[in-house]
Amino acid sequence: MNIVKGLFIMLTAVFLSSTADAANKAIVVYFSHAGENYGVGNVAEGNTAKVAKEIARRLNADIYEIKEAKPYPTKYDACVDLAKEEQRLNARPAIAGNLPDLSSYKVIFLGYPNWWGDCPMIVYSFLEKENIDGKIIVPFCTHEGSGLGATASNLQKHFPKSKVVQKGLAIKGTIAQKDAKTTAKAVETWLKALKAIK
Repeated sequence: MNIVKGLFIMLTAVFLSSTADAANKAIVVYFSHAGENYGVGNVAEGNTAKVAKEIARRLNADIYEIKEAKPYPTKYDACVDLAKEEQRLNARPAIAGNLPDLSSYKVIFLGYPNWWGDCPMIVYSFLEKENIDGKIIVPFCTHEGSGLGATASNLQKHFPKSKVVQKGLAIKGTIAQKDAKTTAKAVETWLKALKAIK
């Protein structure tokens, strides 16, 4: 069985089955930044979190939020400066709390804000601590004009033993934060397109 056909079968089982066992084959994992965000001001819930929860709701999937042991600054400029420095250093920020057991999941929907064409470094911290060999990684992100950037291809390069779906979802953070109806429609359309992968 080739990997694309295998991906189609796995995603179809996750999306179409109503059994608890099938639902448990997928988990939504995300990192999101609350506080001051570009274009939306100071928010209690980050842009990516809103998209992640919509995906989890539609799939009836489990959900896990990646949280920093040392929180990013809430002020936008300070967060930008720190995140840029982490990217320059290829840093691996520490994660707060316990990590989920991914052994029973086949598909990981992975969400993050696009920071300068890549995932935040804490996303790499998470993936490197987990055994994701053989998993299907389905990326989604929020952004303000750069779409997925190189995030999907970077993830595939870093984790060659996983299959990273290159047709990820990219939603503008301003839309995710301010327009729940448009966000829900974008998620619905994307999930339908994933089911059509053959």
